[in-house]
Amino acid sequence: MKGQGCSAEHLTFVCSGGGHFQIGPQALALMRHYVQDVPTKPEAGGVLLGRHILETGDIIVDRITEPLPSDRQSRFRFFRARRSHQAVIDRAWRQSGGTCTYLGEWHTHPEQHPTPSGIDWQNWQRKLLVDRFTEPIFFVIVGIAAIHVWEGRRSRGLIPLQSF
Repeated sequence: MKGQGCSAEHLTFVCSGGGHFQIGPQALALMRHYVQDVPTKPEAGGVLLGRHILETGDIIVDRITEPLPSDRQSRFRFFRARRSHQAVIDRAWRQSGGTCTYLGEWHTHPEQHPTPSGIDWQNWQRKLLVDRFTEPIFFVIVGIAAIHVWEGRRSRGLIPLQSF
């Protein structure tokens, strides 16, 4: 993947309220593994897990969940089974002593520069209204040539982030 503030090690975006949102090397490598670069690859996705860096406004994704057996995948759709991914989130929280937390969600699209579908917008808006989370949360779409990120805040809705 070229551009998009991407190096072999990480991918960094500027947050709307200051600070940076960074996808670390392990998470980035796994996301790239699922790029839909051939017609036989289905959409994939999962949750973002990582940490808020105190007194900086920086947020780092250290790991992601991958598609699990209870998820449903097709070429143009990914349905994440809530319960199985929640178990991974809970385990990461406990094992880290409360420092590894849920940061949002990611999934792939079979397009060069991904844009959210109507279903994506609806699901993201619902999460902002209903789910419990530490703000902000992030929504990542992995395309063939680029990765795009949206920041979600209850008070301001969804904001596309720019990379550097």
